[in-house]
Amino acid sequence: MDLGIKGKRALVCASSKGLGRGCAQALAAAGVELVMNARGAEALEAAAAQIRADHGVSVTTVAADITSDEGRAQVLEAAGAVDILVTNAGGPPPGMWHDWERADFIKALDANMLTPIALMKALLPGMMERGWGRVVNITSQSVKSPIAALGLSNSARAGLTGYVAGTARQVAGKGVTINNLLPGIHDTDRAVSLDGNAAKAQGVTAAEARRAREASIPAGRYGTAEEFGAACAFLCSQHAGFIIGQNLLLDGGAVNATL
Repeated sequence: MDLGIKGKRALVCASSKGLGRGCAQALAAAGVELVMNARGAEALEAAAAQIRADHGVSVTTVAADITSDEGRAQVLEAAGAVDILVTNAGGPPPGMWHDWERADFIKALDANMLTPIALMKALLPGMMERGWGRVVNITSQSVKSPIAALGLSNSARAGLTGYVAGTARQVAGKGVTINNLLPGIHDTDRAVSLDGNAAKAQGVTAAEARRAREASIPAGRYGTAEEFGAACAFLCSQHAGFIIGQNLLLDGGAVNATL
């Protein structure tokens, strides 16, 4: 399928690895020029070089912390006028309700709610003026089915979801769509880290912890960054203009819900 976005320009955050890189690769395969951001310069440059070699698109890299005011300003200056925005940031650490203080919540809100909002506020006006734009926020399945150990993430990402629900309806008439992708467990560094934490808590090996989590997923496996990226690219395509303010689960069926 021709996604109809060849020549568009996209900013993809936290795209040196994992789900962000999957999204960047899928957009590049559709002919989209990229601005890639991540904190680690070495991994970012390696990912960008691979994408340039594989797809022949222009890739600008900005090594900066997107959750800081300074880093965000640096990224936005380099990005300029973009047609597509994919927001993404690593999730807060796991824990229990009695572990978290106000500072922990503020940090989670800054990374997983306020940063995507700031990026949208900066880039939506240009998209609306040009009459076309796509925003995809990478959130979490925990928005629909809270994960007890990820209370910081549950809270911050739910707040972003509420913001998107209202904002998406206000900009849709200008040809701009905003939607959220809700990943379940994917084969990324984040999953490895969570498996390691579970292994320590349960007194088992990381491999055993992974097999137990895979068994809890109806699909019987972890997702891949490639299939996640393909879903992102479709939401950014010319074919997705009537999908407004939605939350798409990519979780292998793990969330057991009718709607």
